[in-house]
Amino acid sequence: MVELSAGATDPLARLQAFYPALGALPAAQRAELPALLGPGLELPAGQLLFAEQQDCPGFPLLLSGEVQVTRRSPDGRQLELYRLVPGEICLMSSASLFRGQPLAACARTTRETQLCVLAPAVFQSWLALPGFRAEVLGLYAERMVELMGLIDAIAFQRLDQRLAAALLGHGPSLHLTHQTLADQLGTVREIVTRLLRRFEREGWVALSRECIAIRDSAALRRLADPG
Repeated sequence: MVELSAGATDPLARLQAFYPALGALPAAQRAELPALLGPGLELPAGQLLFAEQQDCPGFPLLLSGEVQVTRRSPDGRQLELYRLVPGEICLMSSASLFRGQPLAACARTTRETQLCVLAPAVFQSWLALPGFRAEVLGLYAERMVELMGLIDAIAFQRLDQRLAAALLGHGPSLHLTHQTLADQLGTVREIVTRLLRRFEREGWVALSRECIAIRDSAALRRLADPG
């Protein structure tokens, strides 16, 4: 974990472009931003940002990269809740800071990521400012809608439909492991492998080491959305 280099584009200017809530701050608070946010951090892929049941370290504001937010079951299975990119807010960080409670999920970078972190006390004090609060709660509501979509998929869709949907939209091939797919879908690797082999027998995909080639995207799309 390192600070952004002095030659990098001004983090504050980039943040204000991604997060209109910062522009909604009164002039006095905007003047404090450089000191409050510092130069920003640069994290490698695979860096743990926060862990479940820990106190929230602050409100993350991404400049680049991506963060995966997950929950783990008592038996060790992992479920991806959402991914965070620049311009979006972290639902779990927000909820923790709103209520002053421990985090309900963990977050890890999926690739090299640049971000700034707003201290919990500052975030909570700014929520008293109408413009900032309205922007943050609007983004929070959007993220909640996405999370409800995940809950609906888990509750009402068969796993083969969800797997077919997960394979679509990434080009002609996906370079990832069966375990990664299982983590995204909240299941175990063996079930994903069994379903992928069924898809391969149908001629929809071709499997090789850490690579899934899409052979019949139309068939996968029909399975993912039978309506």
